[in-house]
Amino acid sequence: MNPSDPFDVSLLVTGSGGAGAITVGELLLQLAGENGCFGMLRRSFGPQIRGGEAAALLRISERAVECMNDRFNLWLALDWRNAERFAEEIQLRSDILIIADPAAGDIPPVIRDLGVEIVEIPMKALAEDVPSGRPNMVALGLLAQWMGFCGDSAGKLIEGIFSHRGVEVVSGSRAAFARGFGETLGIEKRLSARLPVPGDDKYDNNRWQISGSEGCGLGALRGGIRFAAAYPITPASDLLEWLSPRLRQLGGCLVQAEDELASINMVIGASFGGTPAMTATSGPGMALMIEAMGLAVAAEIPAVVINVMRGGPSTGIPTKSEQVDLNIALYGLHGEAPHLVLGALDHADCILTTEWAVRLAEALQTAVIVLSDQYLAQSRVVIHKPEYVLPEIPPRSKAEPGEDYLRYRVTENGISPMAIPGTPALMYVADGLEHAESGKPTSAAADHQIQLDKRARKITEFNYGEHWADIRGQGATAIITWGSTSGAVREAAERLRRSGQDIKVIAIRLLLPASPEKLGAELQNVTRVLVVEQSHSRQFHRYLRAYYDIAAETRTFARPGPLLISPGEIVQEIENWSGA
Repeated sequence: MNPSDPFDVSLLVTGSGGAGAITVGELLLQLAGENGCFGMLRRSFGPQIRGGEAAALLRISERAVECMNDRFNLWLALDWRNAERFAEEIQLRSDILIIADPAAGDIPPVIRDLGVEIVEIPMKALAEDVPSGRPNMVALGLLAQWMGFCGDSAGKLIEGIFSHRGVEVVSGSRAAFARGFGETLGIEKRLSARLPVPGDDKYDNNRWQISGSEGCGLGALRGGIRFAAAYPITPASDLLEWLSPRLRQLGGCLVQAEDELASINMVIGASFGGTPAMTATSGPGMALMIEAMGLAVAAEIPAVVINVMRGGPSTGIPTKSEQVDLNIALYGLHGEAPHLVLGALDHADCILTTEWAVRLAEALQTAVIVLSDQYLAQSRVVIHKPEYVLPEIPPRSKAEPGEDYLRYRVTENGISPMAIPGTPALMYVADGLEHAESGKPTSAAADHQIQLDKRARKITEFNYGEHWADIRGQGATAIITWGSTSGAVREAAERLRRSGQDIKVIAIRLLLPASPEKLGAELQNVTRVLVVEQSHSRQFHRYLRAYYDIAAETRTFARPGPLLISPGEIVQEIENWSGA
């Protein structure tokens, strides 16, 4: 590494399930924040319910990061069991530094064939010398020392994390950390000279550590959600576990339903009763909820569904990320069912997007789908405290007692006042049948036309403001993307700008309804467009072709999961295009 380069290092810790690799990653990320750095932690698992392989992939930098880097500088292996399964994810290079325990087992051929010198540290033996010591705490000490982090802050962190497990575990963990921290690696790889320190202009304490799941949960609470019902499913369960105790603190509750059908119907029932409500699921679960979402649209009842996408179809790859539920979110509801689809762009944006989704659902009285994915949901970042301002959005329109209450009265904006069930003089029927303005079922063509127009008008004519997309930079070349690929696209664009190429990035947040006029205005001076997405069939590109008229020369860069698209690959796509 060049000492003049900005501090930016990527490393991973691997081990079999239960070895504690993820714990090392989580603690190291927290140490990074306490030592003035930013960072990102990805957790990578196999599909096994228990056991199997596990890896913590980290990027730690003096600058805020939104994605993983193209390559890794260091690999620490607690053991080698199934480690070769991560070879694709880390893009092995011959200049990687590898630290391993000589007792870790046979080195996989994919590692041995690199010809890299492996620094052997007897982590297991060092831990066994300490009562209640664990090899992963020795590993944490090694990495903290290699990074140049403060050992005292690590000790306090360990005490805070493990205090509930008793004095013996805390003292053993601290002692094992100290053994690793004091171990000489015998290599010139320390990075402490370039670490920001308290008092430096690069250091500030106004930072958050957050996952995408926590971001969505926080956004939901900020938006007013006070009831949630859901059935556990990977990778959405993290969001539900975070949300449950916090809803109780605010006087709400989360119910674990018997299945996805029950959960979405509970959400609709709670919302019908006047309480903002949501559920969270993944692709297979959302497929089961589709019929009930149509009920929410027809009965004009607010309902928020957060879909944390994973590899599919069917059970697919539950522990890996893929942007493949776009089509079902856009087109899955049967009949003419106008609804909203939003895609969170990054970890901080999970807060904004979900809060906005809740407020829009309440204002427009319809179903809103928020698309996240496994990468966003289960990775953690150290970031600046998120700051954003949402446009003024009116709350749910409430009916007041009066004569001739018509629940589905035709109004100029398509939004009709909604009464709380049981309110005298404001009784009405709410079901999935087509209805007249009063709510009474009808099959008359005129009534059907009127209600179709009404439901469509309130969605298409609402002013969504400037939050429809996140737009950065200017240039004749634009990259259009959505969801979690936005971070890699933004970093790629920044690299290209540093090399002299002007790049515009358009990350679309509001996917449905589409905003063709706004995108058209942003593309007026653009001659080339690269569409970037994480799918096999180019669902996002097909979406753009369906809703937008893009006159510029257009190319696509698409790949299915589980391998994430890196900034370097996007840079290469643009450079190859420029050199063609």
